[in-house]
Amino acid sequence: MTTGVLILCTHNSARSLLAEGLLNFWAQNLGQDVRAYSAGSTPSGKPNPFALEVLAEAGIDTTGLRSKSWDEFAAPGAPALRLVITVCDNAASEPCPYWPGSPVRAHWSYPDPSAAPGSDADRKAAFELTRQALGYRLLQLLALPLATLSDAELQQAVDAIAGR
Repeated sequence: MTTGVLILCTHNSARSLLAEGLLNFWAQNLGQDVRAYSAGSTPSGKPNPFALEVLAEAGIDTTGLRSKSWDEFAAPGAPALRLVITVCDNAASEPCPYWPGSPVRAHWSYPDPSAAPGSDADRKAAFELTRQALGYRLLQLLALPLATLSDAELQQAVDAIAGR
């Protein structure tokens, strides 16, 4: 059974899209039955170009990545979710919709790379660093025996990945 993972951020234009692209890429290449999705509480409606650029430069196909509302994943017929991860502090503090199946929830905080000061080169570098940091945790997630972990064990594992 596919492990559905939803990654949330307020605008679903940077961190959550980076995580969606990375997790799907590595799950496929590692033969893991995991499917990542991303969404936002107040989606911007468009991906940040730097997010798409650093993913593409890492060899990750960005086709289909889009900014979307988390309401899509609380609606009837939405994909089954096992894990919901917030990657920004704002989204973590907002009341989330009811997720069918009561998935495990985790918070992995990352600064917003689109708010990085400086030139476009500086902001792109912030996106690349965020991609690498997300990748480190996502690879740890994929190393888990997701199909055999209980919800309590999964909660403990994702909290440990976050350093809690």
